[in-house]
Amino acid sequence: MANRLSKIYTRTGDDGSTGLGDGTRVAKDSLRVEAYGTVDEANSSIGVLLATPGMPADIVDCLTRVQHELFDIGAELCVPGYHVIDAEHVAALEADLDRLNDPLPPLKEFVLPAGGNGAAAAHLARTIIRRAERRVWSLAAAEPVADHVAHYLNRLSDLMFVIARVLARSAGGTEVLWKSRRTTG
Repeated sequence: MANRLSKIYTRTGDDGSTGLGDGTRVAKDSLRVEAYGTVDEANSSIGVLLATPGMPADIVDCLTRVQHELFDIGAELCVPGYHVIDAEHVAALEADLDRLNDPLPPLKEFVLPAGGNGAAAAHLARTIIRRAERRVWSLAAAEPVADHVAHYLNRLSDLMFVIARVLARSAGGTEVLWKSRRTTG
């Protein structure tokens, strides 16, 4: 394989445009660039989570696979008409969700984004992934995008919520439950 990044700067983006994977030039604030840029941000947030000391090995393995799949999603969004993510990827996330969620106690209250460093980082990743999903839906309203991309991101945000719950417990911490200040009456 040739060296793909032999020169990091090209100056071609100095005019506010960027090149898609098919060579097309688009504005840096286009819906497509916003979508794959936010997927990249989500992937980076998972990298921060993975840097948390004491991560359980099964979660490290799961999230490492997810990072590769998010790179695939970025490629899919960067090259119009290219498809990598499919129903099997979504099903794999659902299997991870079921495996990690089954031992957890049922929730009766909303959970605040806290519960220790790992749990908080997972919650942050969850919210960035939700934003990436919204950006993909915005793009899909204007241009063709495979449905599995948004479905994948939706399940991934759910998985990050469950991982936050698992990490709150594995670090000896607890989940912080929301206490509504509203009164009924």
